[in-house]
Amino acid sequence: MIGKLKGTIDSFGEDHLILDVHGVGYQVFCPARVLQALPRVGEAAVLFIETIVREDMIRLYGFSAETEREWFRLLMTVQGVGAKVALAILGILKASEVANAIALGDKTTISRAPGVGKRVAERIMSELKEKVPALATVDQDSLAVSQSVAQNVASRPVAEAVSALTNLGYGQPQAAAAVAKAAKTAGDAATTETLIRLGLKELAG
Repeated sequence: MIGKLKGTIDSFGEDHLILDVHGVGYQVFCPARVLQALPRVGEAAVLFIETIVREDMIRLYGFSAETEREWFRLLMTVQGVGAKVALAILGILKASEVANAIALGDKTTISRAPGVGKRVAERIMSELKEKVPALATVDQDSLAVSQSVAQNVASRPVAEAVSALTNLGYGQPQAAAAVAKAAKTAGDAATTETLIRLGLKELAG
């Protein structure tokens, strides 16, 4: 069973890449976010691999971190979630953002992934909520920001910055995580404009 590959990027496809490992080209399917962050063709890359064997195929799925691979496996334990849907979720959200969304019961963010409807999002929430702490990927700072916004106790700049980022199309966990990091950098006296600017910089990175 292949668990990790280190090689040179040979080419990219729409949802996969060919990784050349000592002359052997492995076709590895990856979340969109992972593909976008990989180096250019001809450069070295390391991917954590999940190998799925079916009667009619063997397919490799690649991730930039072991935590992402664990979430891929976990998501596929949910009824109605196959490899394609799990990849779609991890294509728009980091592992910590998936954990935050589940911890907060934020099915709206999960359902933003292609192929994830309301029912599937609800099943993900209910079936995985108890398993989130075991993976220890919840960002406590962003979780605190999310909860304070939800409870209307966040400072005005923080609440306005989170609202502005979600209005731009980012998921609530993503926006909260970005604003939490921005607030750490800028300090308690940061203005809404500063938090939005730094938040956007975090999201762009």
